[in-house]
Amino acid sequence: MTAILGISAFYHDSAAALVVDGKIVAAAQEERFTRKKHDHEFPKNAIDYCLGEAGLKPADIDYVAFYDKPMLKFERLLETYLAYAPLGFKSFVMAMPIWLKQKLHLPKIIRKNLGGAYTKRIVFTEHHESHAASAFFPSPFEEAAVLTLDGVGEWDTASWGVGRGNRIDLTHVMHFPHSLGLLYSAFTYFTGFKVNSGEYKLMGLAPYGEPKFYDLIMKNLLDLKEDGSFRMDMSYFNYCQGLTMTNDKFARLFGGAARPSESRITQREMDLAASVQKVTEEIVLRTGRHIHKVTGMKNLCLAGGVALNCVANGRLLREGPFENVFVQPAAGDAGGALGCALFTWHQLLGNQRKPAPRDSQSGSLLGPRPRDEEIRAFLDSKKIPYHYYETDEALCEAVADIIASERVVGWVQGRMEFGPRALGSRSIIGDPRSEKMQTVMNVKIKFRESFRPFAPSVLEERVHDFFEARPREQSPYMLIVAPVKDSIRIDTSGQADGLFGIDKLKVKRSTLPAITHVDYSARIQTVDPDRHGRYYKLIKAFERKTGCPVMINTSFNVRGEPIVCTPQDAYRCFMGTNMDCLVLERFVLLRTEQPGGGEVRNEDYLAQFALD
Repeated sequence: MTAILGISAFYHDSAAALVVDGKIVAAAQEERFTRKKHDHEFPKNAIDYCLGEAGLKPADIDYVAFYDKPMLKFERLLETYLAYAPLGFKSFVMAMPIWLKQKLHLPKIIRKNLGGAYTKRIVFTEHHESHAASAFFPSPFEEAAVLTLDGVGEWDTASWGVGRGNRIDLTHVMHFPHSLGLLYSAFTYFTGFKVNSGEYKLMGLAPYGEPKFYDLIMKNLLDLKEDGSFRMDMSYFNYCQGLTMTNDKFARLFGGAARPSESRITQREMDLAASVQKVTEEIVLRTGRHIHKVTGMKNLCLAGGVALNCVANGRLLREGPFENVFVQPAAGDAGGALGCALFTWHQLLGNQRKPAPRDSQSGSLLGPRPRDEEIRAFLDSKKIPYHYYETDEALCEAVADIIASERVVGWVQGRMEFGPRALGSRSIIGDPRSEKMQTVMNVKIKFRESFRPFAPSVLEERVHDFFEARPREQSPYMLIVAPVKDSIRIDTSGQADGLFGIDKLKVKRSTLPAITHVDYSARIQTVDPDRHGRYYKLIKAFERKTGCPVMINTSFNVRGEPIVCTPQDAYRCFMGTNMDCLVLERFVLLRTEQPGGGEVRNEDYLAQFALD
């Protein structure tokens, strides 16, 4: 037996993953245990979980792999500071103590956090090697083109090449400071959202605007080539030398200062979001076409933070030259922990690889699972009222009735998801046919911006009946956006004329209004019995009752908080919001039966749990 522990830490979304004899045994982000969103500290809790899942101790590990090369990254930081000196001195003074005390001493830190019991080799893979490995090695393809796009690793901001069998060869790279990820983050910052976590908000905001600034971006900020490579005019940006992403020159170009966080979103922010989204899609499409032309591959694997842009992914699948696209579910830095472990097993140790027919990611359900006895002990100890169902069939029938009556359900089942998306294990679910559900779930459950769209879970065998997809098109990781089919669209007959921004939400666009975005798109998750078990049974029960094989699926958390991990996390979130029902495996809790189950206001929740 060969056990390889992969680690990502100290930059964004620390995580751990365990691979035993080439099989992905466990993977989890540290934030789920510490309850600190995007926790970047050493993932001690995630490591403890992974080892415990396999019944191993630190001394049993054969290799520890880390997802990038800290010395190369330190070299890039020093060279950048020197290039911009004396500008950036404040940033330099803030960054250096962390590097000198922590990041340059990773072997010592790793061994210390493993209790001194691990004395074997520590492998450091390059950042984009880890991303590429996380996408290709779990994919169902024997061979594929591989593309990674993110902010920046050591020096690289993008790379592409080919994966065959048990090897990846990255032959082309783009270097810092020219970066699609950092360009998108610059607009995230400028529109008032938080960098490294608000990019998905910017993507969700884009359909409310018009790409009025597209030409301005292409003319002033980028020199984009036909192969998708580009150079940025760095005189508009501040991330190389300052504490902000953009500068005054950038603000003048776009008509004023950056939007202050939490202030009112205006039409300008919507148009900026639409514009940089269009630029992103153009770059991804050009890059994809070029890679296909050079490699001749029919399959493509994607990873890196930009690969979480599911709108661009959807266009690449529908309009690009590749027959199949596989995106790593944990495409950001967290997935690097899995990638470096798989890279060590296949590429460095030379072990053969046999692709699984679907993929070897196990639905990305790689985290902890609650046991019935654990749940019962918790509920009984707190004298919490509940109903227990002896069979899946009885449970799903009861919960389907609750959802069909326009009530909102928190759903905790099986192993927790690895990656940023809830995939039916730690989800909040509801009826997509409801006209009020998007606003109710955003404002009264999630306590977040009302413009944010919700994703549909749809039975895999029915996906082509509701969305522009091939029959049984697989999208189990909610990383592809597709248009809803004409057959379920509603003729608005000018109802949207003259409406701008958030007001567009007032128009019903399909028979599934809660999951149809204002541009008639939806971020699809396909659900199948092999990966999703009880969640598949629930949607089948809902279909029998309503004729609808689709359900709203959003992550089980509120704004500012990581997705719930334990039954205790779920109950706290349930009681702190206005959810109607909580399902913990086969235990069903109804809000009306809970002590203190009255309505909760946004400010009450934030005060109670000290969330920002």
